[in-house]
Amino acid sequence: MAHKYRGEIDADIGERKRTLVLTLGALAELESAFGAEDLPALAERFAQGRLRSHDLIRIIGAGLRGAGESVNDDDVAGMSVPGGAQGYVRIASALIEATFGSADT
Repeated sequence: MAHKYRGEIDADIGERKRTLVLTLGALAELESAFGAEDLPALAERFAQGRLRSHDLIRIIGAGLRGAGESVNDDDVAGMSVPGGAQGYVRIASALIEATFGSADT
């Protein structure tokens, strides 16, 4: 079960409930993948709200790996979620909010 004070979320991915978290290592992975020079730049990129399908795969994959799953991005690309495309967006958005906070706070 996810621990919200550690930035964890739970999501149904690949026909089972999984925990995701963007650890420091997962954030470093995303900085490199997105060419962000630092965490504020990464957060700013996410705040723009314009994510490609490949971006969702990277974010969800990093979150799964951060929680200890042994998956690569190709594995993640083949996983289904309830709600289809909107489901992937909801998971990535919840993970980003759990990590960086919402724009409202």
